[in-house]
Amino acid sequence: MEFATITLKPGKEQSVQRFHPWVFSGAIKAVSGEIQEGDVVDVMDHQGNYLATGHSQIGAIAVRIFSFSKVIPDQDFWTKKIKNALELRNQAGLTDCDQTNAFRLIYAEGDGIPGLIVDMYNGTAIMQIHTVGMYLIKEILCEALKTVLGDKLKAIYNKSEGAMPFKAEVQPENGFLWGKTTDKTALENGLLFNVDYEKGQKTGFFLDQRENRALLERYSQGKKVLNLFCYTGGFSFYALRGGAELVHSVDSSERAIELTNENVHLNFPEEGRHKAFAEDAFKFLNKSKEEYDLIILDPPAFAKHQNVVPNALQGYRKLNAKAIRQIKPGGIIFTFSCSQVITRDAFRKAVFTAAAKSGRHVRIIHQMEQPADHPVNIYHPESEYLKGLVIYVE
Repeated sequence: MEFATITLKPGKEQSVQRFHPWVFSGAIKAVSGEIQEGDVVDVMDHQGNYLATGHSQIGAIAVRIFSFSKVIPDQDFWTKKIKNALELRNQAGLTDCDQTNAFRLIYAEGDGIPGLIVDMYNGTAIMQIHTVGMYLIKEILCEALKTVLGDKLKAIYNKSEGAMPFKAEVQPENGFLWGKTTDKTALENGLLFNVDYEKGQKTGFFLDQRENRALLERYSQGKKVLNLFCYTGGFSFYALRGGAELVHSVDSSERAIELTNENVHLNFPEEGRHKAFAEDAFKFLNKSKEEYDLIILDPPAFAKHQNVVPNALQGYRKLNAKAIRQIKPGGIIFTFSCSQVITRDAFRKAVFTAAAKSGRHVRIIHQMEQPADHPVNIYHPESEYLKGLVIYVE
């Protein structure tokens, strides 16, 4: 099968030869024929040698590569891709566990399937598509999921509305692509949570913090805990199970606070140690009179593009400085950045600056990252986005 070709300028083939899965528009010398967004294209060097195959798209990233060898991207091809992704999760112990039935099955470039996210919640696959190329083969992807997961798959829900590029000439609608379920409860490390995959952020829950929540539980005994930017309260109900004296959850979204209260009630009915506040995190810190022993700072991405990185770093410095100044002596802060464009070193320097301005003695006791079901493609450093520190403040 022959595909349209994209030819690169001399020297621009080097990143592709290093298996980086993106071709930028500025690297392109010539295009053969009419190429529509989402078309399968072969990428060639300036001498006409084959380099890779991927989906074309409009924008700075002109091709997202899914193979570095000549392939026909048919049903078997995508089934093998998803089978490989599942095998990694099998080895991580996430697919046959009576304490956890929620995990990320497909993590875009991390699994060599750029433009596609699939999260599993108790047998329901939530598919979030970010490129036209993947959207055009969604039926093929559904069949591949059904083949690979077999009777462990209950339903497939499309959560791509709002995730597609704004210039894309497709109109995805959220809804079930296959099967149907009304069960929106999942299990993580023995704790229950509701998944609002219809109206919630992303696919309804942040699975990337699973191991970091479990770590927090170990530090929660007898502590007064503040969970800022709590979203659906994941860190909060782990803290409660860990024996926290009290837990305060804060988020600016009233819907997030409703979900937090629901999740706390699922695990701890009639729990008196927990209170939730629909309020801006900075305002809450400014007026709070409570002395907390443990604070979680897990804000949404302060920067999604390089041009706002300086402002984002200022935001991290301001937030961490406020928490470091206010926490009780001997307190612990779990602090995170989920911004892809904020490097690990830049985030650590922001926390360092915040600590230095506070004048307090601060030590790093853990360095955190995304878990195994969010694998980092070694050739694609951009797939590493979550970084965190646990700091001890004297």
